[in-house]
Order: sequence, then structure tokens, then C-alpha cells
Amino acid sequence: MDKRLLDILCCPVSKSPVRLLSRAQLDAINAAIRGGSVETVAGAAVGTALAAGLVTEDGKVIYRIEDDIPVMLADEAIGTTQLTEFPD
Repeated sequence: MDKRLLDILCCPVSKSPVRLLSRAQLDAINAAIRGGSVETVAGAAVGTALAAGLVTEDGKVIYRIEDDIPVMLADEAIGTTQLTEFPD
């Protein structure tokens, strides 16, 4: 992802800056998705693993990246509080 784009993106709800998910965070979210226990903020089940994603600086919200395009929709976000072991 282009660093200039990453520098201007923020959470549409909290306006908190976002950063790329680390490998450990990506592995943790994908393991939970495989386990069938992940839902979006709107309550829809997440059935497809993430190839990449953005996380707010406070680590509470994840936004997926599809085909190098960040999906910054509040209803499509994934809250990390539903994950039992999400790395910092």
C-alpha cells in the first residue's frame, strides 16, 4: 500500500489513524475467521480470510484491504474485542 495513502487514512468513526496489520495480527484474525467466530460491526459473519488489513492505532478496529483498496466502511469493520487473543 502506498505510504502517502496510509498517512492520510483514518477510521471513519473515531478518526483514529490506522496502520497495516502486522503478520501476527493478520494470522490471528484469519485463524478466528477460519474458526467461524468473527463478525463485522453490523453483525454479518466474516467468511473470507483477509489478505491484508488496517487496524486503528488503539487496536480496536480492523478494516480489510481488497485488491490494494482499503474498505473503510464502518459497517464492514471488524471489532477486535471479539477476538480472544489479538496481538498488539
